Amino acid sequence: MEQQWLQWAKQLQAIAQAGLTYSKDIYDLERFESIRNISLEIMSEFTKVDTTIIRELFANETGYATPKVDIRAVVFKDGKILMVKEKTDQSWALPGGWGDIGLTPAEVAVKEVQEESGFDVKAVKLIGVMDKKCHPHPPSPYHVYKMFIQCEIVGGEAKEGIETSSVDFFAKNELPPLSIPRNTESQIQLAFKYLHNPEEPAYFD
Repeated sequence: MEQQWLQWAKQLQAIAQAGLTYSKDIYDLERFESIRNISLEIMSEFTKVDTTIIRELFANETGYATPKVDIRAVVFKDGKILMVKEKTDQSWALPGGWGDIGLTPAEVAVKEVQEESGFDVKAVKLIGVMDKKCHPHPPSPYHVYKMFIQCEIVGGEAKEGIETSSVDFFAKNELPPLSIPRNTESQIQLAFKYLHNPEEPAYFD
C-alpha cells in the first residue's frame, strides 16, 4: 500500500546511511552523501516540506539502517477494546509507542498502558507483527514494524496521561475516530478476531 516514491526514498536513504557508515574512501563518501541528498529531495518534492526539516527527521541516523519497532497493547474488558485519545491529533489509538532500549516488547506494552491509560496490565499473547507499509497508514519516513500484544487488566483505573486526554473502551462496531498513523480500522478489527478466536496463530506480514 505504500506509495512507490516513498519506497524509493527510503531505499536510497538506507543505502546512503550504510555507505556513509562503512565506506572509507573519500570519493565514495561523497557519492553516498549525494544519494542521501537525492532521497531528501524526493521526500521534499512529494511532501512539500523543507529539506532542512526532512533531514532532521528522515536522515538523522547513522549505522546500518534497520526498521523501527512500534508496540501496541490490545486490552479487552467486557468485550470492548481499550483506547486512548491522543493529544497530538485528538484521535484514538491503542496504548503504545516506540520500543525502548533495555525493555522487552511485553515490558513496553505494559509500561505504555499504565502511562497512557492508568491501568495495570500483564502481557499474555503476541497477536501479530505487521509491516506498516502493508497497511493503510499515511506515508511515514521510517520503515516500521508494528507489534500488537494482548494484555489483561490486573489493577489500576482509567486515568489520562501526559500524551493522552481521555481513556475509554469501545465495541467492535462503535469505534471512535482513529489516529491512523498509529492504528487502522482493519487492525482494530483484527484484534477483535483474536478476542473471539483465542487459538488463532499470530498474524505476520
